[in-house]
Amino acid sequence: MEQIFKALLAVVIGVVAAVIYFYGTNKLLDIIFPSETKDPAKGVRNLRVSGMIRPWLFMLPALLSLGVYLVYPVGASLWFSLNGPAGDQYVGASNYVWMLNDSEFRQSMFNNMLWLVFVPALSTFFGLIIAWLTDRIWWGSFAKMMIFMPMAISFVGASVIWKFVYDYRAEGSDQIGILNAIIVAMGGEPHVWIAMPFWNNFFLMIILLWIQTGFAMVLLSAALRGIPEETIEAAVIDGANGFQIFFKIMIPQIYNTIAVVWTTITIIVLKVFDIVLAMTNGQWDTQVLANLMFDWMFRRGDFGRGATIAIVIMVLVIPIMIWNIRNSRKEMEGR
Repeated sequence: MEQIFKALLAVVIGVVAAVIYFYGTNKLLDIIFPSETKDPAKGVRNLRVSGMIRPWLFMLPALLSLGVYLVYPVGASLWFSLNGPAGDQYVGASNYVWMLNDSEFRQSMFNNMLWLVFVPALSTFFGLIIAWLTDRIWWGSFAKMMIFMPMAISFVGASVIWKFVYDYRAEGSDQIGILNAIIVAMGGEPHVWIAMPFWNNFFLMIILLWIQTGFAMVLLSAALRGIPEETIEAAVIDGANGFQIFFKIMIPQIYNTIAVVWTTITIIVLKVFDIVLAMTNGQWDTQVLANLMFDWMFRRGDFGRGATIAIVIMVLVIPIMIWNIRNSRKEMEGR
């Protein structure tokens, strides 16, 4: 109850503070630059000046938040990456040299690349297929709701659920893991799924795939419904079959949405942390960059090496974000 009370108190304080800030700053601006003055020309000038300042008053909290929680951490991470474990001894590029020669880092990079190759592609593909199929059945809305439901679960919560799916008990014991129980019932042998090197990465990917397919389905379903009916009718009249309509008519028209979904999931994959931490904690060759960064920074106490890995993650994310923003701008400009 104490935690609930503190959370509610924080919400109330935040809302009240926002109201006071926006009302107070706008009132102060009207006092400093009054629109009603004896000199009409001065009043017009004050209106122009206050009109230029007012948008910045609304954006100031967001700009401050970006500065404190984004710009400053990036600068601090870059500084720490050039220093030793405690961040008080300049070591230059030593951390980057260590990183390139570290086998654990190379394993993490390899695993991240595996995630990047399979998860965004499969999530987008399954989301697109499901969106297309569910729009053609009478119980499609219920199916979409069930497929989207994992999006409401945190990554840690989803990992706990899938731990029961992959759970292993010694031979001779009752298998409570769904996957092993099915295999044993069919006469097979149970396996420690998350401890199988290389393949265990794919078992972890399934968890994120399970979550992100619903996200891709919702966006792509909206895009498919936005395709003009006249285009589909013209294709049918010309003799196109269902597959031709889907691949040659529909997909080209929703390419921008597919790209947005793909890149968004790609960014999530680059930062994947919770699933690996909750399922394996990076053991059995499942380490990824974000978990390795956490391990070096908060478990081994080496802020320099942890920050170096954080910089690598940021560098990998930036090009994808730039590409996504450029595509969004082109779409808005109608190019």
